[in-house]
Amino acid sequence: VYVGRTESEVRANNNIADDITLNQDDDVLDTWFSSALWTFSTLGWPKDTDDLKTFHPTDVLVTGFDIIFFWVARMIMMTMHFNKDENGKAQIPFKKIYMTGLIRDENGDKMSKSKGNVIDPLDMIDGVSLEDLLQKRTGNMMQPKLAKKIEKLTKKEFPNGIEAHGTDALRFTLTSVATTGRDISWDMKRLEGYRNFTNKLWNASRYVLMNTEEFDCGQTGSKEETEMELSLADRWIIGQFEQTVKTVHEAFDSFRFDLASQALYEFTWNQFCDWYLELTKPVLFKGNEAQQRGTRHTLVNILEQLLRLMHPIMPFITETIWQRVQPLSDFVKVDDSIMTQAFPLFDESKCDLQAIDDLEWVKQFIVAIRNIRGEMDISPSKSLPVLLKNVNANDQRRLAENEQFLSSLAKLENIKVLSDDEQAPASASAVVGDLSVLIPMAGLIDKEAELARLDKAIDKLDKDAARTRGKLSNENFVGKAPAAVIDKEKAKLAEAESALTKMLEQKAQIAAL
Repeated sequence: VYVGRTESEVRANNNIADDITLNQDDDVLDTWFSSALWTFSTLGWPKDTDDLKTFHPTDVLVTGFDIIFFWVARMIMMTMHFNKDENGKAQIPFKKIYMTGLIRDENGDKMSKSKGNVIDPLDMIDGVSLEDLLQKRTGNMMQPKLAKKIEKLTKKEFPNGIEAHGTDALRFTLTSVATTGRDISWDMKRLEGYRNFTNKLWNASRYVLMNTEEFDCGQTGSKEETEMELSLADRWIIGQFEQTVKTVHEAFDSFRFDLASQALYEFTWNQFCDWYLELTKPVLFKGNEAQQRGTRHTLVNILEQLLRLMHPIMPFITETIWQRVQPLSDFVKVDDSIMTQAFPLFDESKCDLQAIDDLEWVKQFIVAIRNIRGEMDISPSKSLPVLLKNVNANDQRRLAENEQFLSSLAKLENIKVLSDDEQAPASASAVVGDLSVLIPMAGLIDKEAELARLDKAIDKLDKDAARTRGKLSNENFVGKAPAAVIDKEKAKLAEAESALTKMLEQKAQIAAL
């Protein structure tokens, strides 16, 4: 192959006789030149096709910052040169450019075969044995002498190979770290966390189907047969879902896919699974027909909408679950697949702000009781008497309306409101707003055993704090250690001192019983 501006130049520069035939290569576009024509050549250019008229200019280009000049700038120049609108004005190829970050390894290094730190996405999806992973990383290397080093590092990082995590978990992980333009240090633990998230969604869906598939969800029947009464928890979750829809739309519109996934995770795990499903149990087990129907109706409809909201990020698990949930819901499908259905839209009229505030109060009350149980090492199954002080009118209303939720989820024996001048016995306490929540300790714990347990824990914390304090007062250590290590030790000391203070307070409280 000879290169030149003309045939005569090639012959002269390379001493090629005239009787030797030269043929010009008919495919001379290099990669970046041909790529520069991509936005319009794929639509039929240079012919003035209907596709070119309809779809050009395009809307969004997704690319990496490392090829801005190799590709993006060339596309803009070529499009402006070859494409004009009806007024002769140069077209631009796209309206927006979304710049992704580069995915690096956990140490922040760029992935490359020579370093042996490349992770194949298919291996994270389907899993791979250590033997096959080593073969991938050390086979056909440009520098075979690095094979031993790469093998050692791989065995250390993946001693059992890579487990299967599934496509949806990988997609959700990538979305969650997709902060605009920022490089991503890949973390397998984050991927494991989002695999747990997909399992959480699956198990939550099983609970919903178990309580709705063979039951009346209020879809058909007479007026009496479809009468529904929504609980506070039902109205709360409906409002929370609408706010999540709004957040996800705003995140997608601004290309903040990380914020969209964060909103979906927060709603699904912390609100729907951790709280709402628990709050449905008192109604499903003890409510009347209208209340049970209302809760079942809310369960299936919130889950159906959540699956459609989550589908662009997690297409496979949402499709599978939706096929069973949709027939139970009010949603009328337009086709057989979830991917062709309408995306949920924000409906402000469904946001019951009072229900949201009331349920948040209920959550705080329950968490306060659970925290006292944890601090005092009281069994979760033991029913507790609760005393309340500083109860205002709003607290009284919330107590009366939600006694079933509070008694069931906080495992309460009874609730008694104390008057302003009434003295409470020695109690463990917590605060919910201005409300004081008190649990009398007498008879609930073995005083001597608990004091012995606390003494042991205090002694351990004291030694840990002293050890860390000694490190930080060692000039040799402070002078040589990296700033990150010193900060970590300081944080460890602050955490130990905080825990020590709490335990000493707890010990004094129990000793006074």
